Amino acid sequence: MKQQKKVIFTGAAFLLMLVLIISGCSSNNTNQANEGATNVPTGTTEAGASTDEPAKLPRVAFVYIGPPGDGGWTFEHDKGRLFMEEQLGIKADTVENVPESADAERIITELAQNHDVVFTTSFGYMEYTLNVAKKFPNVKFLHTSGYKTNENMGTFFGKNYDASYLSGIAAGKMTEKNVIGYVGAFPIPEVIYNINAFTLGVQSVNPDATINVVWTNTWFDPTTERQAAVSLLDKGADVLLAYQDSPATLTAAAERGALAGGNDSDMTRFAPEAYLTNPVWNWGPYYTKTVQSIIDGTWKSEQYSGSLADGMVDIAPFGASVPEDVRTLVNDAKAKLIAGELSVFTGPIIDASGVVKVEEGKTLTLEDILVMDWFVKGVEGTFPK
Repeated sequence: MKQQKKVIFTGAAFLLMLVLIISGCSSNNTNQANEGATNVPTGTTEAGASTDEPAKLPRVAFVYIGPPGDGGWTFEHDKGRLFMEEQLGIKADTVENVPESADAERIITELAQNHDVVFTTSFGYMEYTLNVAKKFPNVKFLHTSGYKTNENMGTFFGKNYDASYLSGIAAGKMTEKNVIGYVGAFPIPEVIYNINAFTLGVQSVNPDATINVVWTNTWFDPTTERQAAVSLLDKGADVLLAYQDSPATLTAAAERGALAGGNDSDMTRFAPEAYLTNPVWNWGPYYTKTVQSIIDGTWKSEQYSGSLADGMVDIAPFGASVPEDVRTLVNDAKAKLIAGELSVFTGPIIDASGVVKVEEGKTLTLEDILVMDWFVKGVEGTFPK
């Protein structure tokens, strides 16, 4: 009997050890899946009822037009990604230097096969993002600055024309020659309405100034952008602004004793004494809110447009050469824009050919602004074919 009891005890001990091993493996897999995921939100059912299980963290990817080291557009998107990662405990994947071509569709397709959320961060990705979204209905796609949506694809951008208007006020007060240059990226509505807003800001304080536009057809090509800036300086411009991602325009102006601003990010560090200000982006809160809504199961396709009021758009800190009275003038206008007491595209507005585009007392709708294809009076330049 003692021998029989010994056999039975040994079998029971073996079974107990097996259960513990299986339980331990399961625990290790769960920890690995949530490694680094602090403050994981509580899950919800489709009806919104809370559960005791942590919500599954989505796999997130970003597609960038340039490198995060560009100092401008992609740099700010990457800062937004890092902010989102810190807030939600998610490690996102990135692909940089993706051209606005069929290569973009191939890369977005590859990402859609093993990610739950894909952010595509350049206007030229719009059609490619839409094509892929239709093929992967269970993946969420968010496209920057576009206007096409799908049930699983939304767009996001901001009213950066307000910040361009404020930059124009600063430029209009700081020019001594009344000749201002603008290095345009591509002749698309986004760039056109920002040039117009900048011009209207200039004219609000200096109606004698003219704005000369040169196009580069680039987003990030420092050599080409520098050449364009130099050509404007050679025409006598003493203040420049640019819509590309690099600080090339700013550094070229600094070498010639002119003032300048860049785009997308605070570029003070590239030429502190020559720096004016420029529109900047703050993407982090939007990325965080959007991914959180996907975790919560509340996300819906929309066309989101941020503003000065919610902080998605702003102007960079003023450069050292901008006097206090100019700063006050710009900040007063900013307060009025936020309060709704001032609107950039309120008439009368006349285009470069002399035609009244916005009658007195009328204000362009956001839809009208987003398809703008004309220059306001005071802009000297043409649209390349």
